[in-house]
Amino acid sequence: MQAWRVHRNGEPREVMRLDEVEPPVPGEGQVLLRVLAANVNFPDALLCRGHYQVRPSLPFTPGIEICGETPDGRRVIATLEPGASSGGFAEYVAVDAAGVLPAPGALDDAETAALHIGYQTGWFALHRRARLQPGETLLVHAAAGGVGSAAVQLGKAAGATVIGVVGGPDKARVARELGCDTVIDRRTEDIAAAVKEATGGRGADVVFDPVGGDAYTASARCVAFEGRIVVVGFAGGEVPAPALNHALVKNYAILGLHWGLYTTKDPAAVLRCHDELTALAARGAIKPLISERVPMKAAADAVQRVADGVTTGRIVVVPGTAQDTAPDAVPEGSTTR
Repeated sequence: MQAWRVHRNGEPREVMRLDEVEPPVPGEGQVLLRVLAANVNFPDALLCRGHYQVRPSLPFTPGIEICGETPDGRRVIATLEPGASSGGFAEYVAVDAAGVLPAPGALDDAETAALHIGYQTGWFALHRRARLQPGETLLVHAAAGGVGSAAVQLGKAAGATVIGVVGGPDKARVARELGCDTVIDRRTEDIAAAVKEATGGRGADVVFDPVGGDAYTASARCVAFEGRIVVVGFAGGEVPAPALNHALVKNYAILGLHWGLYTTKDPAAVLRCHDELTALAARGAIKPLISERVPMKAAADAVQRVADGVTTGRIVVVPGTAQDTAPDAVPEGSTTR
C-alpha cells in the first residue's frame, strides 16, 4: 500500500515521502481500517518538524484524524496517536477498536474526517470550560481556520452572538459565510476597540483563543466583566504570560483546555459530546468547512500549507481521488456556511 513517511525532521514538503509499504497488521484489540479521508491538522506539521511534545521514532506516518471503513463496511471516525507508525496519511491504518466512533450520516467522508478533534475541542471549550450561555457574546480568534470555524458554528448553535477575528479580506468573507455577526480584520483594525464598539463597550463574555501572543493580549483588553478566556493553543507561535493582577482587577477567568485529557480522564464525556455533535450535524447546525480535498500524492504540500498558515478551514486528503489528478487544491466553495 501507499503511505507517507517522515524519514528525518524538517519542513513537511521536504521530509515527507510517499512510500510503498506493507499494510499494518492489527494487534490485539485493534481493527484494520481502509482510509476514506484523512484530515490535515497543525500537529502533523509539528511532528514533521520534531517540535511536537512527542517525538516518534523515524520513519513514521503522520495523520491523526481519519474517516475509515471497517472490514464489514461501516463508516467510522478514528483518531491515532500522534506519530504512531501507522498514521492516517496511508491507504490502511490499524487503530484501537475501543476508540472507533460511528460516522454521522449527515456528513460525507471528508467532512467526517474533519469533525472529531476540532469540534470536540470547540464544544468542550465553549460548554464544559466556559459554560457559554444563549445571548452571550463569543469572540473567536482565527475564525476562518479549522478549529476557529468549528467554534463559530458551535457558538451560533448555542445562541451566542459571534465576533470573528481573521487576517485578510478573503478570510473575512469566509467568516461571514460561517455566520459571524461581526468580523474583525486584525491586519487593519484594533481588535479590542472593535469588540468594545460591537458590544456597546461591554466586551466579550467568552473568548476562544487558539492563537496566543497578541491575540491573547487583545482578548484581555476587551473581555467583559466576569468573562472567560479559554486558552486552546498557540498557533501564533508565542505563549502569552497573563498578568494575573489584571484578571483580578477586571474580574475575568483564564481557562485552559487540553481536550486530549478527556479521552483518558472522562471518556464518557467524549462519547456524549460525539452524540451531541452528530445531532447538530443532522439538523444542519454544524458542517466542517472543507476548503480543499486533495489526492494522496498532494498530502505533503497540504501539510506544508497548513504549517505556513495560508489555508482556511480544513484540507482533507482523500486517498480514493484519482492519482493522476494534479496536486493543486480542489476548492470546495459549496461547503462553506
